[in-house]
Amino acid sequence: MNLRSFVTLAFLSAVIPFSAQSQSVDLTGAGATFPYPIYSKWFADYAANTGVKINYQSIGSGGGIRQLSEQTVDFGASDAPMSDAELSKAKGGAVLHFPTVLGAVVITYNIPGVSRALNLSGDVVADIFLGKITKWNDPRIAKENRGVALPSSDILVVHRSDGSGTSYIFTDYLTTVSPAWAAGPGKGKEVNWPVGLGGKGNEGVAGQIKQIPGSIGYVELAYARQNKLSYAAIRNADGQYVAPTIESVTAAADGAVKRLGKGTDYRISIVNAAGKNSYPISSFTWIIAYQHQPDAIKGKKLVSFLTWAYRDGQKSAPTLDYAPLPKSLIANLESRLKTIKVGE
Repeated sequence: MNLRSFVTLAFLSAVIPFSAQSQSVDLTGAGATFPYPIYSKWFADYAANTGVKINYQSIGSGGGIRQLSEQTVDFGASDAPMSDAELSKAKGGAVLHFPTVLGAVVITYNIPGVSRALNLSGDVVADIFLGKITKWNDPRIAKENRGVALPSSDILVVHRSDGSGTSYIFTDYLTTVSPAWAAGPGKGKEVNWPVGLGGKGNEGVAGQIKQIPGSIGYVELAYARQNKLSYAAIRNADGQYVAPTIESVTAAADGAVKRLGKGTDYRISIVNAAGKNSYPISSFTWIIAYQHQPDAIKGKKLVSFLTWAYRDGQKSAPTLDYAPLPKSLIANLESRLKTIKVGE
């Protein structure tokens, strides 16, 4: 199954009434669009191998957290870890975070006549999204891209309109590298964007970028590649311009994983990680679930699926532009799965 099929599935899941789907599924989930391509493949492969059907609504991280908190789904998915305030409101008790894969948020753009990848630093990206840099041939952009014939046309910012983990990752990065951004919009699944147009989901932002000359936005890597969009190399904490790849995302995670203590709850950020090969807008994405599973049958199926995802699903991650989790981390997460209490 290719990514185009996954996008078709996303459309179908949005238009087919939930009640009609839920009659034939074993587990229901909702949340992030960032991992939707890999989750779709996992759910299809898992159903083929086990007969267990999983319905997933790609509605954004904010929606996934809300639905899990209200106990209307069996699991949620988010690219932003739940805050302490969100955890306190979850009606089913303690929530566990399970990292599933690693991905990259890319800065994508549509500049007619410019085909090569741009170099962009974090402060420049922040000032574009703050509305301080408004022309493509601005001296600060030109300085990082000597020899590129940049047009004098206006820059049109496109951002997410829904509660989004992709936005959380992006704004987490901007807050880290730009004092002006940190003092202004800050980080979150939803922020007050100073300028720009909104698009729903990664697919909505990618669609707008593809259609609008002069636009710039941020999406998960797979969506940029599927839509044949250009994306930038970003200057990292070591001063190197690094393109988003499986290897550069893995490099960003390596240091963070080594620093994890035994008591971690896995709500960690790896943006702007040290290392000359690290891509700076990298992140885990999480499946979130209640530690206490009152429905024993569903609880066992959820644990079985996550076990399969760690042991077998990781192999397909690179084919869809995600980085698999480090093996040392997987061993710890499999132990964490054993703390889920089923039918108690």
